[in-house]
Amino acid sequence: MSEPQHPRTLSEKIWDAHVVPSSLQEAARGEAVEGIDPEEAAAILAQRPDLLYIDLHLVHEVTSPQAFEGLRLAGRKVRRADLTLATVDHNVPTADRDKSNPDPLSAQQIEVMQANAKEFDVPLYDIFDIRQGVVHIIGPEQGYTQPGLTIVCGDSHTSTHGAMGALAFGIGTSEVEHVLATQTLPQAKPKTMSVEVTGELGPGVTAKDVILTIIAEIGVDGGVGHVIEYRGEAIRSLSMAGRLTVCNMSIEAGARAGLIAPDETTFEYLEGRPHAPRGDDWDEAVEHWRTLVTDDGATFDRSIVLNGAAIVPFVTWGTNPGQGAPVNGRVPDPGGFATPALQESARRALEYMDIEAGTAIRDIAVDRVFLGSCTNGRIEDLRAAAAIVEGKQVADTVQAMVVPGSGLVKMQAEDEGLDVIFRDAGFDWRDPGCSMCLGMNPDILLPGERSASTSNRNFEGRQGPGGRTHLVSPEMAAAAAIAGHFVDVRELL
Repeated sequence: MSEPQHPRTLSEKIWDAHVVPSSLQEAARGEAVEGIDPEEAAAILAQRPDLLYIDLHLVHEVTSPQAFEGLRLAGRKVRRADLTLATVDHNVPTADRDKSNPDPLSAQQIEVMQANAKEFDVPLYDIFDIRQGVVHIIGPEQGYTQPGLTIVCGDSHTSTHGAMGALAFGIGTSEVEHVLATQTLPQAKPKTMSVEVTGELGPGVTAKDVILTIIAEIGVDGGVGHVIEYRGEAIRSLSMAGRLTVCNMSIEAGARAGLIAPDETTFEYLEGRPHAPRGDDWDEAVEHWRTLVTDDGATFDRSIVLNGAAIVPFVTWGTNPGQGAPVNGRVPDPGGFATPALQESARRALEYMDIEAGTAIRDIAVDRVFLGSCTNGRIEDLRAAAAIVEGKQVADTVQAMVVPGSGLVKMQAEDEGLDVIFRDAGFDWRDPGCSMCLGMNPDILLPGERSASTSNRNFEGRQGPGGRTHLVSPEMAAAAAIAGHFVDVRELL
């Protein structure tokens, strides 16, 4: 199939390379196809989604049971089990894992995942496998996630993998079944959006602050229908862990996916990982990966530019990730928002969060601190938080916990002595899993409890019915655990 000659964005390049060819497409390009008129072919294609080939399908225990049951009822097999990887993460207990699961429903979902993986011959990182962990951490960690791939998972935060130059997005249960059965997925081609963050980030400012600032700027619906490509000096300066954090929360801006073009940071991270290419295959892969950039002259459907030097540590005050403010600021007055809908959303959020407009962010006390999740459960996140808490003590009024993103992250952290630092400071050190990111396991907030969380969503009841969530970076969460309230982490550096 001939390549389009016009300048293309990165997402367009990956998309075009994965569209499954058809006789209609051949006719629309002017190739002779018996019985098909080129104009009619083009008109038909304009009304149809593209059929994308999927390079990697990630599976976990929550959104896959119905999909596997659909295969079973239809007498189908998984078409490419070798391009499928399963783990358990949402329901796994993070304490006393060797004992019976205290939640019968969670235990059942894990058992069903184990049975389905065995029946359909799908590789599974099971509960006691050292490689087990949050699905969006183990993909990059194992080298499954690579530039130029299409990656899907029945989980909205699949956008994480775009940090490595992959086109990755979440899918629904029926789509999970479609990919399991065919290794393809019908999809409408999304629009493109550029978010450029210029300049140099200041001390104490992290990737989490960057993405929270972006979402506050464009809104939780600012990326709807688009793939966001993050660009600019500030983005390029981020480590791979930071880039994964940014792309992870693309979905919180409404985007279909997030992307960062691969570069030396990407290649250095990938080289030597278990499922990355090796030898001559590695050299050939890198040569191809270097072409995965937006062409000069390519146009985006929407473009936003932010000054990275102006970004400061951020804290969410409301019930969606766009309701945030600088740590040295105050909770806004709902009446100051531009539209009645935004005003009502802010009023409802303040009522649920039990915070008054005008409250200084620093004056907000917390009851719980959660370090972990697919947003900030990597070794770099734990190191950054440990550097803040070392030699200090968690406030008497705070319960704090650390949940590594995978068994390998936990093992590395223990090899580096980070677990000792956290335990000595009064943190609870846990086994890997999604944990308190969502109220789907024993790690939940009690009604009315307030948390500083490194996760990605602060919706009503997200961390437990009646729980109140403030999203922050690992460093900010660690500092809040020590002080008992939010502080400007830059003052501790």
